[in-house]
Amino acid sequence: MRYPLEPEPEALRALTDEVARFVVEHVASLTDQPASDLEGVDSVRAGLVGPVSEMGSPLSVLLDELRPAIAKSFNTAGPGYLAFIPGGGVYAAALGDFIACAVNRYVGVRQAAPALVQIEETALRWLADLMGYPEAARGILTSGGSLSNLSAIVRARVARLPEGDLQRGILYVSAETHRCVAKAARLAGFPVRNVRVVDVDARFRMRPDALETEIRADHARGLHPFLVVPSVGTTNTGAIDPLPEILDVARRHGLWTHADAAYGGFFRLAEGGEALMPRLPECDSITLDPHKGLFLPYGTGCLLVRDGKALLRAHADHADYLQDVVGEEPGFNDLSPELSRDFRGLRLWLPIRLHGLRPFRDALTEKLALTRRAFEELRTDGRFEILDEPQLSILAFRLKGDGEATDARNAELLRRVNARGRVFLSSTRMAGRYVLRICVLSFRTHEDRLRDAIAALREEATALGA
Repeated sequence: MRYPLEPEPEALRALTDEVARFVVEHVASLTDQPASDLEGVDSVRAGLVGPVSEMGSPLSVLLDELRPAIAKSFNTAGPGYLAFIPGGGVYAAALGDFIACAVNRYVGVRQAAPALVQIEETALRWLADLMGYPEAARGILTSGGSLSNLSAIVRARVARLPEGDLQRGILYVSAETHRCVAKAARLAGFPVRNVRVVDVDARFRMRPDALETEIRADHARGLHPFLVVPSVGTTNTGAIDPLPEILDVARRHGLWTHADAAYGGFFRLAEGGEALMPRLPECDSITLDPHKGLFLPYGTGCLLVRDGKALLRAHADHADYLQDVVGEEPGFNDLSPELSRDFRGLRLWLPIRLHGLRPFRDALTEKLALTRRAFEELRTDGRFEILDEPQLSILAFRLKGDGEATDARNAELLRRVNARGRVFLSSTRMAGRYVLRICVLSFRTHEDRLRDAIAALREEATALGA
């Protein structure tokens, strides 16, 4: 079969209708799909290996190949996905991506698509307003927190370090900071030894007094402290570092404060959310992941900078071949590491315009309440140890006990719970101990699925003789 690269309108409609039926069928069945299924995946993979063909294949055949490839995976879009940091994938975002890919307009430079650039800038302005940032703030959409944090470190480097002073530049994280921050520091040119790991308190939050001590010691060594990265929602426990005290320390010593709020920042929209992260608007920059707290598809990150001109100073460049599209106002290519980029703004703008903010606020409030419910349920069960009262929507816990035998029992508990297929949890290690995690973030997760998780944990703990 041969499909031309430019199908006739009737053929376009037929192709689109076939894909639409495929997608709607998939989304409609999400609640009935297992939370995770990798059984037989090697056979599926083997069927996808082969040489490229000169002739095309019917779309129906290709969709039949895709169906098991999608099925044999973690069901990250389903209601039972309580592992790692869930995404969501609101359907309106997929419609936005469909339009963006189909019209294929270039938004890297403003003059190429001024109105579409404005759509993305408007959506970014909404996010800046929601975080309490001033009118002078600017932002960029990225592929996720990793690239946002990299750009933020570069921004802080330009603002706080003399040119060529990378070897003396010191930045501060905690033991609970997401690993992408240290990785971004390496990519930005800083030696591994220049990343200081600050001690945390009993609730796994960065200790401001320890930060102060580290900074003073580095000054005494003749080094140049320039950046601190507090977390607004760590991956292990959802801990929120004490922003007011960290900001005070940073200001005393002239450090840039970058809040990694990739997971937790959007809980500011929930009922009582602002009180959970006081003085967040005073941070110099903020990383957000709309593919987490706004339930958008993976690959949707954001960096906001309080002083928008700082983004321009860090990233602006010039090339003669762009002289035809140079204007008075900067474009996204002047504000970010990317020149070629997709039109990410529509996947953010369309869902918010279509649904309004209220459903997002309500969903985030519900996730906090569900996590609290899980905490209350498990802490009254004497077999479980809770590592910390949830600060956001993550609950870290384990069967009580110490040593390798208890770790193995917890690992077996996780395996058994996940094998049921209704929910999918994940694990981590904290202070050398094996720990289970529940993270409630998908907009499709509601009380019924949380009850399934708690019941499975209790029943399988009983079966293990815990």
